[in-house]
Amino acid sequence: MTSDFRMPEGLGIGPGSQSEPDGEALDHMEMPRDMVTFDLPIAPEPEDTLGMEEGKARLNALQKLLAGYKIGARAALLELGDLDQKNLGLVNQILGEGEVSLVSGSDIQVQEAVFAGVWRVLHFDDGKVVRDTIEVADWPHSVADRVFGIAAKTGALAEDPLPESVFNAPSILTEIADAVANYKPGTATHSINLSLLPHTEQDLEYLARKLGVGDTIILSRGYGNCRVSSTGTNNVWWVQYYNSQDALILNSIEIINVPEVVCAAQEDIDDSAERVAEVMEIYNE
Repeated sequence: MTSDFRMPEGLGIGPGSQSEPDGEALDHMEMPRDMVTFDLPIAPEPEDTLGMEEGKARLNALQKLLAGYKIGARAALLELGDLDQKNLGLVNQILGEGEVSLVSGSDIQVQEAVFAGVWRVLHFDDGKVVRDTIEVADWPHSVADRVFGIAAKTGALAEDPLPESVFNAPSILTEIADAVANYKPGTATHSINLSLLPHTEQDLEYLARKLGVGDTIILSRGYGNCRVSSTGTNNVWWVQYYNSQDALILNSIEIINVPEVVCAAQEDIDDSAERVAEVMEIYNE
């Protein structure tokens, strides 16, 4: 990181706020403000869906993917790019927008549907959508494949001498480096609650510099507002919770392939299969 590092406004840490390598700022999604509860989408009447057979067929295919999916398997994919606007509009209306959204670099944007474990994934090239898919999975595997692709594989340690007013960051970096070195798929999350540790503003700045800045930002708005930001160190994430006034109430670092707050569980997938079947019942009579 360069010496002109700046803390992001209102967050108190650096990841997710810096410019992209080409100098273009990452376009953050607005932080959600309200608790979200499930509501079935407002589906059009069957007589209003004439000419939308392809869209209905794609939604029925989605239900089958959900019914057969097991967490731990590779994401089940459903392509949407061949649908015309009328059929795609039906799919969009039924999927709606759920609790989690994310951006990964400049080429992937994801919105969870109102059905947990159903992810609408848009792939971009030079600002244009080049692929439109649904992924059924715990979280989008297209993002998992790339999020730490160029990240440092080992955790950085503090150097000597330390910058002025940096006191506790070195011990935290040592803990992170050890957790990164020992992480294997299936390992439990190693969480460091910075909100409970004494630290200075300079400690946080130093941690951000040493961990590096990733290009994936995830927003979750379940029973609270949560921002999850990847870092430039393998399997290391900043996880921040906000209250309804967008004030930071919990600031932590998690060493895991993806924080649990982002992921759908098997029971979520199973429930989504039932809910999609319920929605589609009126069109399949």
